[in-house]
Amino acid sequence: MTRSTSDTGRETAAPVRSAEPVIEHVNLTVADPEHTSGMLQAVFGWRERWRGRESDGRIGIHVGGADSYVSLYPPRPPAKAHLWPKSRPFNHLGVEVADLEACEVRVRQLGLRPYGHGDYAPGRRFYFMDEDGVEYEVVSYAAGQGHAKVADTPQSA
Repeated sequence: MTRSTSDTGRETAAPVRSAEPVIEHVNLTVADPEHTSGMLQAVFGWRERWRGRESDGRIGIHVGGADSYVSLYPPRPPAKAHLWPKSRPFNHLGVEVADLEACEVRVRQLGLRPYGHGDYAPGRRFYFMDEDGVEYEVVSYAAGQGHAKVADTPQSA
């Protein structure tokens, strides 16, 4: 933490920010933002940070932690879909967790299937796909976590 002085003369703690750029949010188009928000909260322990409406009436939800979030929106109405032909190069969303096994249990409890387990220096990972076909890579760099490898075949979208 760095220290700074406020207008009142009191010393305040200011967060130290890295000069390295960070991902602040990822915006995903999903069939049901409410459902996906609930899934992300259940799997990762995140919270809803914001919700609101676009000018075309679509609801948007931001779910995440203190420093980053995932923005969830339903598809654009067909009349406007051609205006924003995005998301085609999207591959997956990576999320770092402290306890890979506990996260995998939560994924399975939601009826989703983990796959692609891997141990690599410096961490471990697995993937899962949600009902919208969004792939998530879950990684952990915590030391000393063992796991049992399961089927490594992605589910069909």
